Amino acid sequence: MSASITSTTSATNANQTLNQADFLQLLVTQMSDQDPLDPQSDTEFAAQLAQFSALQQSQNMSQDLSVLQANSMIGETVNVTSADGSSSSSGTVSSVLMNSGAPEVIVNGQAYNLSQVTAISPPPTPAATSATQTPN
Repeated sequence: MSASITSTTSATNANQTLNQADFLQLLVTQMSDQDPLDPQSDTEFAAQLAQFSALQQSQNMSQDLSVLQANSMIGETVNVTSADGSSSSSGTVSSVLMNSGAPEVIVNGQAYNLSQVTAISPPPTPAATSATQTPN
């Protein structure tokens, strides 16, 4: 019996995000089921829609900034930790991979979340060599 409760809880937690279509469906249901003798103001509905739109814009901007941050690491030397924090390594970021809408940096052939990056340093510059020219 506890296994079914656990699986139900897991399934419920997986679908706890509210997207714009869900919000609009709730708004239409709220409008159609309101008391005709005491209707809600249309400004309340507009305010709810504006708040949801602002939240969605903020989430999109946050995701875009994460992608920009990951892309700016390409070619940089980074220190990364394993997902459980037990080991760390360093290497050059070779590319960025999108996984479920979140950017991951590829270091030494392994994908890491941005939260696993602990340090960033510029790539080593080649030693400056003094060029001596011989007269022709």
